Amino acid sequence: MFGNYEGYRQHLALSNVTLVPDNGVRAGYLPNATGTSQTYVGLAPGVAPLLSLWPVQNGPELGGGVAEAFNHPLQTIREDFGTTRFDYNISATDTLFAVYTVDDSADHTPSANPLSSAVETLREQVASMQEQHVFSPSLLNTARIGFSRATFFFTGTTPVDLPGWVSGQPIGAIVIGGGTALNGASSITGAGANAGSNLTAARNLFTYDDHAMWMHGRNQVEAGIWFQRIQANDNLAQYQYGQASFSSLLSFMQGTIGTFTVVPSPTELGWRSLEMAGFVQDVVKLRPNLELRAGIRFESTDGWNEAHGRAANYAFDGGVIRTDPFIGNSAFAVNRAKFLPEPRVGLAWDPFGKSRTVIRAGFGVYRQLLDDLDYRLDQTAPFNTTQTLKNVPVNGLLIVPGAPLAGGARISPSGVQPDAYTPTVISWNLKIDQQIAPDMTLGLGYVGSHGYHEILSLNANEPVPTFVNGSAFYPTGAVNANPALANTTTWMSEGLSSYHALQVDVNRRFSKGFQFRGVYTWSKNLDDGTALNSSVGANAPGFVMFPLYPKLDWGPSTTDVRHLAVINATWELPFAKKAQGLKKTALDGWSVSGIETVQSGFPFTPGLGYNPTNNGDSRNPIRPSWNPAFSRPVIVGSPNEWYNPTAFIQPATGTYGNIGRDVLTGPGLATLDFSALKTTDIRERLKLQFRAEFFNMLNRANFGIPNTVVYTAANSAPSPTAGVITSTASTSRQIQFGLKLLW
Repeated sequence: MFGNYEGYRQHLALSNVTLVPDNGVRAGYLPNATGTSQTYVGLAPGVAPLLSLWPVQNGPELGGGVAEAFNHPLQTIREDFGTTRFDYNISATDTLFAVYTVDDSADHTPSANPLSSAVETLREQVASMQEQHVFSPSLLNTARIGFSRATFFFTGTTPVDLPGWVSGQPIGAIVIGGGTALNGASSITGAGANAGSNLTAARNLFTYDDHAMWMHGRNQVEAGIWFQRIQANDNLAQYQYGQASFSSLLSFMQGTIGTFTVVPSPTELGWRSLEMAGFVQDVVKLRPNLELRAGIRFESTDGWNEAHGRAANYAFDGGVIRTDPFIGNSAFAVNRAKFLPEPRVGLAWDPFGKSRTVIRAGFGVYRQLLDDLDYRLDQTAPFNTTQTLKNVPVNGLLIVPGAPLAGGARISPSGVQPDAYTPTVISWNLKIDQQIAPDMTLGLGYVGSHGYHEILSLNANEPVPTFVNGSAFYPTGAVNANPALANTTTWMSEGLSSYHALQVDVNRRFSKGFQFRGVYTWSKNLDDGTALNSSVGANAPGFVMFPLYPKLDWGPSTTDVRHLAVINATWELPFAKKAQGLKKTALDGWSVSGIETVQSGFPFTPGLGYNPTNNGDSRNPIRPSWNPAFSRPVIVGSPNEWYNPTAFIQPATGTYGNIGRDVLTGPGLATLDFSALKTTDIRERLKLQFRAEFFNMLNRANFGIPNTVVYTAANSAPSPTAGVITSTASTSRQIQFGLKLLW
C-alpha cells in the first residue's frame, strides 16, 4: 500500500496594464477628432455607475479618451492532491493493483482589469483497477476498469456592487469598441463579470479495456478493445449575466448598447455518449537490424445524446438555417462516427548493424471523437436560448427570467453541424539518430501532418452577398438568409490544417560530470481556424471571417512558432575531490543546471472593433485592408506600439478587408532557469538535500500579444490602443529554496 499527499498555495501579485476611460471621460468630456480640445458629451443616465468597473487612470493618456492604469492585483491558487495505490501479487501468474487519485483546486485570477476576476473550482477523482494474467510464457492478458469524475465551476466576479441587468444576478460584461464574441478583443479593457459566468459541469467516465499480447517466433502480436461511457451533466450556457457591447466610447457615454446578449433562463442538461475502440498490431523482426510495427485501430461512438430527450440542434434547408431547432435524443441527424478505421505503421532500422545509426519512420491516422459538444449545445434554444437586443438604452435595462424580452429581441442560434464529420489528422515522421563521437549523438528529424474535418466556428445565418469584381459585397440593409433569426454560433467540420517541422537534437557528455543537450525545431503550422472562441486563442478571432469561403482564413495557426530552441546543461562540481573534513562536507555534493528557452513570437490578426460589411454579425471577425501608400516596416517593436496601425486602412462599406489571418508576429520569448543542488550525507541512510532555483533568472520582460483592434468606427482615426501591449507572457524573476531529508 502506498499513499501520497501534496499541497500547493500561491499568492502572486500580477503585473497589469489596463486600458481605461480617462479622467476626462469620467467627467463627461471626450477629445475631438484631432485631440486638440475637449468636447463635453455628458454621461447618459445609468452610465456613471458603470465607470466604477474600471480602475482610475494613473498612467499616460493614449488619446481618444483612453488612458492606462497600472496595477498589481493578487492571484491566489490552492491545490490539494492525493493518491493511494494498492498492489497484490495473487499468484505467480496473477497480479492486481488499484489506484485512487483526487485533485481538488481553486483559484481567483484577475483579468487584465483588476476589478474583473475569474473564480474557478475543480475537483477530479480517478479510481482504476488492473488485473494481469500470464496464460503462458508467450501470452499475457491485461484487463482494466476505471471510473473518473470531474466537477467544475467557473464564474466572473467584480468587487463593485452594482445591480445586474438580469434580475437577481450580478452585473454582466461590458465591451467597448470590440466584438460580441466571448472575451474578444476590444479597444478598451473589458469590465464587469466574465461573459462566461456561472458555468457548472460534472463529467463521469466509466471505462473498461482489455489488452492481450502474444509472442510467437519473431512476431509480437497485440490486440485490445476499449469502452467508455460518458455522462456530462452541466450548464455551460454563456451570457447568463448578460453582455453589453458598445460600438465606441462615445456610444458608451451616450448610454446606447449596440448589442446586448443574454441567456435569461439557463437549464442544466445531461449528455450521454458511448465510445468504443479496438486495435490489432504486429511487431515483427524482419531482420536483426530491421523492425516493422504495423496495425490498425478503429474508433466508434453512438453520437451525442441527451438523457431526457432534450438534445436540440439546428438543421438546414438548401443551406439556410431553419427557424426552429429539432429536438430529440441525439444532437446529430446523421452519425458519421459509427466506424472509423485508423491504420498505423512504424519502422526502426539500424542500416550498418553497429547501433551507431538508427533510422525511424512512422505513419498514422488519428481522430478526435466529438465528445465535448456540450460547450456549444448548452446554448441552444429552447432550453438555453441566446437572445440579442440591438440599440437599447443602458438605463433601466432589466431582464426577468421567464418573461419575454421587449425591444425586438431575436434568437441567436447556437449549434453543431447536424451531420458533422470526425476531425482527422494524417501524420508522418522520419528521424535519423547518429553517434558522431563516443559521447555525442546527433538527431535529425522531420514531422508532418495534414488535418481535415476540423471544427470551425462561423456564422451560419449571414445575408447572401453579391459579388463585385470577384469580391463579396453586402448592400445596406442586407437581410439574413433566415431573417427570423440573428447571427449564429455554429461549429462546422470544414477545417483544414498542415504542419511541417525540422528537428535537430544534439546530446554531448563531457568528462568531469558535465552534460549538455540542445534541441531546435523549425516549423510551419497552417490552418483556417485554430481556436473555437477568443478565450482560447486571443491572438486571432475565433470565428471565420467569410463563412461562404473559409479559405480566406488559411494562414499561420495561432499556435504557430517558427523557431524554438531549448538548451539545458548539468554539471556536477568537482571542487571537493581533494578536500578533507569540514571543507569536504561544505564543497562536496554540489551540482548546477540550467535551461535556456528561446522562441519566436506567436502570430496575431489585426482586426476591427466594428463590422463594415452590413452582414449583421456583431462578433466582428473582420480584418482591415493593407494601406497601399504605406512603405515603412509594419512592426515597430515597442510595447507602446508593437505595430504601426497606419499600415492598414478601413475596408469600404459592405466589403471585407484584404489582409490575411495571423499576418503579423508578436514578441518572442527568452528565459533562463537555473538551479543549484547540494546533497550531504549525514549518516549511511540519511541524506540532506538543499536546492535553490531561479526562474527567469535574468528577469527578462517577455511581452504578450498587443491589442489587435486597429479601428473602432467607420471613417475614424486608428484606435489609440492599437498595438499597445498590456500583459507579459512569463512571470518576473522568481526564486525558491527547498530542503529535503532522504532516508
